[in-house]
Amino acid sequence: MAALLFTPLDLPNGARLPNRIAKAATEENLAGSAQAPDDRLVTLYRRWSAGGAGLLITGNVMVDGRALTGPAGVVLEADTDLTPFRRWAEAAKSGGAQVWMQISHPGRQVQAAQGGLTWSPSDVAMDLGKHSKLFARPTPMGSEDIAETIARFAATARQAEAAGFDGVEIHGAHGYLLSQFLSPLTNRRTDRWGGAIENRARLLIEAVKAVRAVVRPGFAVAVKLNSADFQRGGFDQADAVQVIRMLNDLPVDLLELSGGSYESPAMQGRTADGHTLAREAYFLEFAVELQRAARMPVMVTGGIRSRATAEKVIASGMAVAGMATSLALAPDLPRQWREREQPAPALPLLKSKNKVMVSLASQAFILRQLRRLGRGAAPKLSLSPLVSLLFNQYRRKQAGKRYQAWLARRYPELG
Repeated sequence: MAALLFTPLDLPNGARLPNRIAKAATEENLAGSAQAPDDRLVTLYRRWSAGGAGLLITGNVMVDGRALTGPAGVVLEADTDLTPFRRWAEAAKSGGAQVWMQISHPGRQVQAAQGGLTWSPSDVAMDLGKHSKLFARPTPMGSEDIAETIARFAATARQAEAAGFDGVEIHGAHGYLLSQFLSPLTNRRTDRWGGAIENRARLLIEAVKAVRAVVRPGFAVAVKLNSADFQRGGFDQADAVQVIRMLNDLPVDLLELSGGSYESPAMQGRTADGHTLAREAYFLEFAVELQRAARMPVMVTGGIRSRATAEKVIASGMAVAGMATSLALAPDLPRQWREREQPAPALPLLKSKNKVMVSLASQAFILRQLRRLGRGAAPKLSLSPLVSLLFNQYRRKQAGKRYQAWLARRYPELG
């Protein structure tokens, strides 16, 4: 079965992945000046490319500089200088991997102190208990806002192709904007963008069509979709099946299945609706059911740490096994797996009953490892999650000042 994990995969667009292991998107927040990739991202992706994965999917690249998941997020707009992006793509492909840019809009998942725009389909604020005030109340999008956003997805994809990336992944999961339109909890519209799933999926479908219209046929267009939101009354498996059937009619080269959002971080193994997830490959059970509706290759991501689990994913009929946290802790894990079973190190967790704090500390710990890799250093698993969280809060404040200065220059009308 290990041989199958390391066999090539031919995609519908004619491209070939050298093996079935993907570095799934990670929240890197390593942008340098002008919200562009700098030497840290170049070094990090060269390291991952040498690590043996067949596909590298970048962390969130924002289609709108006014709306970022974090103040050190990378932004790629229609008039962005592509020089640093070309260096990034070249480094990521240096070891033989394909590299796709994940393109995204955070919608309402933007912290209030950061500034910029907080858009969503409806006026539904984030619910994170006592931490809810960290996020601004969103502004419902008008028809012109929606049209602009679709155009921005297309412009970013066109720029990614010009910079040398092999494809893009349109992020329709994890509670970001396209996912917010899909969910009946956050989409309470009564116009053509809300109500029935056909309407709630319209923004995602139109974004895919717009992207495909501006890139060459051999450029990969993938979609990341939640298998479910894992929130009561939210986007569920039945909805996912219908969206997949809509995507079947479009030239989509890969469908990545994940789950969750900031409110229900199933991508970290925890849900808000009481679902019990597997210890590894959290979403495989859901993906096996959903794959029956899909005509494109399917990738499943979430909690994979061992070669045996990755082999199980491929044996179940999935085309690609995706990992993110594991490759932050062991960037050459796929290369190790060619020789022997070597599970990724376990992610150390903050000991606290506050689930939001545990989640934030885990993210901060991973970000700290990525910064080490970006400096050319090795991962250091003895670091404290709590200290990592405090360190990350300091870095975030510094990055926030830089972003706000950039935002004022780039979009003075927001002032």
